[in-house]
Amino acid sequence: MKGKQQSVINRVRRFGHGFRKQWQLQGMALSGVIYMIIFNFIPIYGLVIAFKNYTVIDTIQNAQWVGLDNFKVIMNDKYFWQSVVNTLGISFLKLLFGFVLPIIIAVMIYELRDSIFKRVVQTISYLPHFLSWIILGGMLITWFSSNGMFNQLLSFSGIHTQSNHMLDAGKYWWIASISDVWKEAGWGTILYLATMAKIDPTYYEAAKMDGASRLRQIWSITIPMIRNIISLNLILTVSGLLNSNLDQTLVLMNSQNQPKSEVINSYVYRIGLMQGDFSYATAVGLGISVISLILLIATNFVTKKLNDNQSVL
Repeated sequence: MKGKQQSVINRVRRFGHGFRKQWQLQGMALSGVIYMIIFNFIPIYGLVIAFKNYTVIDTIQNAQWVGLDNFKVIMNDKYFWQSVVNTLGISFLKLLFGFVLPIIIAVMIYELRDSIFKRVVQTISYLPHFLSWIILGGMLITWFSSNGMFNQLLSFSGIHTQSNHMLDAGKYWWIASISDVWKEAGWGTILYLATMAKIDPTYYEAAKMDGASRLRQIWSITIPMIRNIISLNLILTVSGLLNSNLDQTLVLMNSQNQPKSEVINSYVYRIGLMQGDFSYATAVGLGISVISLILLIATNFVTKKLNDNQSVL
C-alpha cells in the first residue's frame, strides 16, 4: 500500500514540476479546457429538458417529468419529417458537389507553376467564405428576382422568363446547395493544399522519368498522398448531414419556398425560440445528435476498412 501511495505522490510531483516548467503553455491549454467545461459540458445537463414539460416559468428540476412523450410527438409530426426530407435532400446535393469540388480545385491550384497566379487564384477562391450569408443572401435574392441577372442571362440565351426563382419551392434545393458550394469550395481546399505541400517532389521526378503524364502523376501520387485528409473530411461531412446551414436557411427562406426550405435546424429554432416549446426542440436536437454520432461511427468504420484498417480519427 505504501508503495502505491509513493507512486501516486511521485506522479503528482512530476506533474507539478512539468506544469511549473511550462506554465505559459499549460495556462493556455487550461483556459481552453475551462472554456469547454463551461460552454460544452455543463450545458449537457440541460438535455434532461427533452424528457420534461419545461416552460420559462419552471426550473429544470421542478418541470414535470413526461418521459418519452416529446419523442412520441416527434414521430407523428409531419412538419418535422418534412424538414428531415428537406435537410437530407439539400445535404446530399451539397455532399455530391461540395465534397469533390474542393479536391479538384486544390489539385488544379497545386499544379499551377506560376506562384503569383497561384496566390491570386487561391485568394479569389477563398473570398466568398469571408462574406456572411446576409450579404450573399441579398445577392442571391437580387440575382434570382424577376428582373435579376439570372433571368437576363436566360433572356440573352433566348429563354425568356420573368419568374422569381426564389419563390419557386421546386428550385430551392438546387439554389441552396450550389450557393453553399460556391461559398465554401475554395475554403475547403486549405487542408488539401497544406497536405500536398508536404509531398516529396522526388516522387513526381521519378514518375516523370518513367514517362508518367500529369494526370497519371495526380492519380497515382497526389490523390493517394491526401487520402487520409479526404477520409477525414468525408467522415465529418457525412456526420453533419442532418445539420444544414441555419444562417443560409433563415436568409433565403420565405413563405413561398418554405415547404422545401424548412430544415431541421430552422424548425428547431422556430419551435424552440419563437414558439417557446423548449422541451420539444431539445428532444429533436437530442435525437439528431444521436443519429449524427451513429453516422460518424459508421463512416469511420467504412473509411477504416478502405484505408487498410487505419483510422484517421
